[in-house]
Amino acid sequence: MKQWEFTPALLNVVLIVSAVWLSPRFAEPAMGLALGVFLAGLAQRGAQVALLARRRGRLDDAAKEAGPGALVVECDVTDPASCRSAVAEAAEGLGGIDALVYAPGIGPLVKLVDTDADTWRRIFDTNVTGAALVTAAAVSHLAASTGAAVYLSSVSASQTPPWPGLGAYAVSKAALDKLVEAWRAEHPDIGFTRVVVGDCAGGEGDARTQFSEGWDLELTAEVIQTWAARSYLSGTLMDVERLVAVVDAVLRDGATLSVPSITVAPRPAPTQPS
Repeated sequence: MKQWEFTPALLNVVLIVSAVWLSPRFAEPAMGLALGVFLAGLAQRGAQVALLARRRGRLDDAAKEAGPGALVVECDVTDPASCRSAVAEAAEGLGGIDALVYAPGIGPLVKLVDTDADTWRRIFDTNVTGAALVTAAAVSHLAASTGAAVYLSSVSASQTPPWPGLGAYAVSKAALDKLVEAWRAEHPDIGFTRVVVGDCAGGEGDARTQFSEGWDLELTAEVIQTWAARSYLSGTLMDVERLVAVVDAVLRDGATLSVPSITVAPRPAPTQPS
């Protein structure tokens, strides 16, 4: 019997991983989603990747893990001009754009009663408006390639009630979910997919998630008890390699399949016998 060998097709991917650092109370989980692992995983599957983010130093380190050919482009997703310029530079460097991955997200730990207007604006600027600006800059390239766009969302926006202390974050991710649907309605020739991500610690060392950096320790201790009591925590963490594999599969099938939404989460920890 003939043995078939799979040769991954070349895919030009723009990976957006962070916006501007706001203050110690804000954190960017996407910068902790094991950038090197994410990049290397896509590259090993035959992708040419342009990595767009605010902080150049972290980008260079991640690009080294991905190997030669990875492009590094500075981009502030809260700035429309920066988004247009960065996407144009990525398209020129890659020779076109087949896929877009939007991963930025900030999640301050703060109760709704204490969430001021500036905090609301900053969360939406990165988690929602930034996604809209980057997509608008890339949509003509994606239409030309009949490409795909993936947006990382959260279980707290669609699969569980809002988590106390992360209400504003959950609201913004719910808005992102609707934004993805709106883009799909206006551009049915492009594959728009929401990827709902469960508990994922990223990688090791600097690659571990920074989502909880800057959180108030006293409030953290309080809300974690509530999350556990309501069974919001799975008790396990997902290997980021599994997330990369799913995202890669969605991107490659974007021209032939419709994948409006997919959830990637760890199985809950086994219940210990009493």
